[in-house]
Amino acid sequence: MPRRELLLIHESESTCIDRLSALGFHRDRAIEIASYLAQSTDMEEHYRALEAACADYEIKFLAVHADQAGKVLSGADRRNTLAWILTDGTGYYKGTAIRHLTGHYGIPTFGSDTGAFSLCPDKFRSSAIMSALGVPAPQCGLARNGKWIVPPSKQAPDGWFVKPNSLGAKIGIESDAHCHDTGAALEISRRIHADYRDDAVVQVFAPGRNARASFLAVDPQAGLDGLGVVEVDSGGDFQTMADSLALYGNTGTAAITAGTYVEPELRPLNSKESEAVRTIAQRMVAGLGLRDVFSIDLRISENGAVAALEFEVSPGLPCFDFRHYCRTRWDMDIAPAMAAAAAAKFANGRFT
Repeated sequence: MPRRELLLIHESESTCIDRLSALGFHRDRAIEIASYLAQSTDMEEHYRALEAACADYEIKFLAVHADQAGKVLSGADRRNTLAWILTDGTGYYKGTAIRHLTGHYGIPTFGSDTGAFSLCPDKFRSSAIMSALGVPAPQCGLARNGKWIVPPSKQAPDGWFVKPNSLGAKIGIESDAHCHDTGAALEISRRIHADYRDDAVVQVFAPGRNARASFLAVDPQAGLDGLGVVEVDSGGDFQTMADSLALYGNTGTAAITAGTYVEPELRPLNSKESEAVRTIAQRMVAGLGLRDVFSIDLRISENGAVAALEFEVSPGLPCFDFRHYCRTRWDMDIAPAMAAAAAAKFANGRFT
């Protein structure tokens, strides 16, 4: 019997930096952009444990760099191969292109469908679709280098939040991201365009607490009962790029060495808030094609109203919040949880 194989397809920070530098990005900006791939850096220390955990299910584990994915996928046995793509993204990153490659070669994929991979990197479009699905989400405008593509709502009593449209992991978010007039928002969009060649999403600011919903289908029969929901308290109203860089990848390792590494505090939500998050997640699963593994960033107001800000189809698995989720919900470290989820995917036979 052919042996089942799990391909963990990833892109490294270093190759991304080199590629963006060759495209003319300032080296410092390329380093910031590539920090989105920090989970690839952080995952390396889990490879040995993941290999052993997969072996318990008679699954061979293989880490595949994105540059080699086409060659590996073209020769893979569709009936006994599962691809797990460690990142999403277009333009700056190769994750979404890899998701299309798995479809091209007919290789079953762990994770969300191709449409969700393509939509996820575009905050403006994903926010519009979430609203159309009945998911409460702050209204967004879109600016490009100081000019409105779509003007933001005129009803923004608490101001606006301005961030790059196509970049996650708090990249491009500075202390001025929360602003109170459209002129300031347009000025931030000029900086974002100059630094990252990206549009700026201008989102009605939602005051309140930050929350994160995490999901990994360790037991597919559990459905969304497998969702983990926590409040994320980073000590401020929102995290900046500097805050995020200090937690992950090469920069996070340096912070640990320097003794400056401090993780945000994670706390459970009350039952009413948790149920509201689960309702939001159910609508997004049904309408956006989310499955297997994903996360949702949310905001909870003083009166307990919950709004979805954005979602990830390839959340940072080795990051502190997802490891906390695996421990508290599944009583597993990240490697055994990933192996169990992959084995369950093989077992249910519903590959697309």
